[in-house]
Amino acid sequence: MLSSLSAWFVNPRKNPLARLHMKTVAYRLSNYGLRYDDLYDPYNDLDIKEALARLPREVVDARNQRLKRAMDLSMKHQYLPDDVKALQTPFKSYLSDMLALVKKEREEREALGALPLYERTLP
Repeated sequence: MLSSLSAWFVNPRKNPLARLHMKTVAYRLSNYGLRYDDLYDPYNDLDIKEALARLPREVVDARNQRLKRAMDLSMKHQYLPDDVKALQTPFKSYLSDMLALVKKEREEREALGALPLYERTLP
């Protein structure tokens, strides 16, 4: 019962409030030219750091360029021009597949009793 309620609550196809939230997040991300996966912080989650290290160099460079552009626009108190903003795809994922693979490998290593690839420490 609770799982079906929570699944309905976060599904934007079924819940109008989730749909509104998704539109708002997409609008705010496209103002700065970001994607949702750009918001993950590799300093706080080492799985994300490992997933970013496994991605192709071009994808990581594009992510860094989007983050730099967003910081620059934020410091200038500006948004992207409307013609560039229309081209943005805020929910096109590039990190989720690799992140799922890294988490699966980590959980498998823990289940087998192997030493972790990295120690979980916060900076």
